[in-house]
Amino acid sequence: MKTRQLGQDGYSIGEVGLGCWQFGGDFGDMQEKTAISIMETAVENGINFFDTANVYGAGRSENLIGQFLKQCSSPVTVATKFGRGDDVYPDNYSEGTLRSSVEGSLKRLGANRLDLLQLHCVPPEVLRRGEIFDWLRQLKQESLIKEFGASVETVEEGLICMEQDELLCLQVIFNIFRQKLVSELLPEAKSRGVGIIVRLPLASGLLSGKFSKSTAFVKTDHRNYNRDGQFFNVGETFAGLPFENGIELVEMIKGALPEEMSMVQLALRWILDHDAVSVIIPGASSPQQAKENAAISGIPPLSENLHRVLSGIYRNSIHDQIRGPY
Repeated sequence: MKTRQLGQDGYSIGEVGLGCWQFGGDFGDMQEKTAISIMETAVENGINFFDTANVYGAGRSENLIGQFLKQCSSPVTVATKFGRGDDVYPDNYSEGTLRSSVEGSLKRLGANRLDLLQLHCVPPEVLRRGEIFDWLRQLKQESLIKEFGASVETVEEGLICMEQDELLCLQVIFNIFRQKLVSELLPEAKSRGVGIIVRLPLASGLLSGKFSKSTAFVKTDHRNYNRDGQFFNVGETFAGLPFENGIELVEMIKGALPEEMSMVQLALRWILDHDAVSVIIPGASSPQQAKENAAISGIPPLSENLHRVLSGIYRNSIHDQIRGPY
């Protein structure tokens, strides 16, 4: 596993991490035994960065990670989040609710200090006011958190956050379907020494190439209940593309797929070829998937011609179909 730096003065971590949203059950039920096995396999294959949130399964994801860490002898950097709970979103943010959230995360993770706390898609007007960052700096001064960052939905939100001192990193949606960040956000983050964590690298699995228009998802899976943004930003599900259109676009991308590569390898390698990226955090529904994701680090970069082809597909066929804040 190759390593990269998360932020100018932050953590040295494997360039492939583990997204842990699925442990909360928003992709369908996941048994505790399976979740622990996924984390074990991830660490065995060089993954040492886990991303979670206090609201994933109402704390279940954090609880499972905390349980795993008790038995894990290898160092793992854990990033969690605050800002999307019913008690705070969209307009009830306070230093007290932030502190209470941190205390809950510390207890569930079994930690004395959070490695990284990220604001969780907080409304832009809250970010602009700036006081929430003062609260984060206070928690850092008290050693309740080591570093802080922000998970954002749009380029504008990312630029607002980067004006704040001590911001370690931004978490963004970035994949072959959502290439706007290449020219509008990544260069600024790189110049400022702000790390980039990439979520939804496979667009909720769409870029795996394993779905068809008849693929059905269970009732509790956000790919079912939030397909058109009924509960939260549509960009968090299938990168904001209508599902059926996304299937057609995947077939178009497959036309450029090198014979020796899978769609998953192409999609994840494409992201890692951008040097502003610190880490990608694909989820895994099985230990084997976690192992395959980790192996992406060993794949050579894509050719310049292939990058040009994928950029052209985005400009000509994808960009105008993206829905939601971007």
